[in-house]
Amino acid sequence: MKILAINGSPRGSRSQTLRLVQAVLDGARSAGADVEVVDVSNLQIEYCTGCQVCYERGECIMEDDFVELYQKMLESDGIVFGSPNYINSVTGQIKTMLDRMADAIHCQAFIGKYGCAVATAGGSRADEVVDYLNGVLRTLGATTVGGVGVVLGGDPEGAMVPAEERASELGKRLAEAIAKKETDPEQEQFHAEMQIRMRALVTANKDRWHHEYDYWKAAGRIP
Repeated sequence: MKILAINGSPRGSRSQTLRLVQAVLDGARSAGADVEVVDVSNLQIEYCTGCQVCYERGECIMEDDFVELYQKMLESDGIVFGSPNYINSVTGQIKTMLDRMADAIHCQAFIGKYGCAVATAGGSRADEVVDYLNGVLRTLGATTVGGVGVVLGGDPEGAMVPAEERASELGKRLAEAIAKKETDPEQEQFHAEMQIRMRALVTANKDRWHHEYDYWKAAGRIP
């Protein structure tokens, strides 16, 4: 099984978020997964302009690093998103990446994949960032298995050590869910409703969104 982690922190090797991401991967590796981490801040990813070309052709007009990163996501069984809390949300670097994934949402391209999220914060709302990232994964079609958020406060190391232990267990949990192809009734209902919504949207625009309509037809989701 392949698990890809995407770290949204711009702090490089100094990133506490990266420590959590690495702990998740360490746990997943110990459970038999092949793992990789990508630091999105090292990539050139342009802003989405809302041109909708990806809906029509299945490709983006931007020539940057997003295409290769997205292909890595599609080839993975599990996805880990990590970000620090920057003014009550994810970093601009990871949000720019996510904004390029509207076509993936329309196609529900992560159906059958699993995911989880981690986040750090100086003072508050780390769990809200975790919830946001897990929500994105579910919106893309993935089943999420949990998350770890840690508020560093005045003792970052004291907060990080137990958080890394929890993150390692999360990684093991992710690998286990992939291996067993686990399902969650509540998330299955959410995915079913998303497929109904996206099928209706794509079908209503089939004369323009040729790629997405063909994708759904090929996947057997449109009669």
